[in-house]
Amino acid sequence: QVQLVESGGGLVQAGGSLRLSCVGSVTIPGINTMGWYRQAPGNERELVATMANDGSTNYADSVKGRFTISRDNAKMIVYLQMTGLKAEDTAVYYCYVNGWKTRGGLSRQDYWGQGTQVTVSS
Repeated sequence: QVQLVESGGGLVQAGGSLRLSCVGSVTIPGINTMGWYRQAPGNERELVATMANDGSTNYADSVKGRFTISRDNAKMIVYLQMTGLKAEDTAVYYCYVNGWKTRGGLSRQDYWGQGTQVTVSS
């Protein structure tokens, strides 16, 4: 069953903007960190941006100053506002959540969305 649903990907010209959204599920217990990773063909999956429950953020150097992550904790939504897009931003973007493995809270695990394609043309 799908627990994370991404939306907002698409085709955009270089210099343009997109906003990605990811809606979490109440079936994921103990959510702490939410964020975004991406994977381009032939490359490893890499961190784009994350935000913890305390509001602290972590951005890849390549997107600092261009991308902004935000969260609506009440609705369990994480956003990625992307501006000044470049061709090298082209990738499949995956929503990421760290939560408890079970409601007992004995261990944590990563949860992943199915991915949304972002293509930047130049």
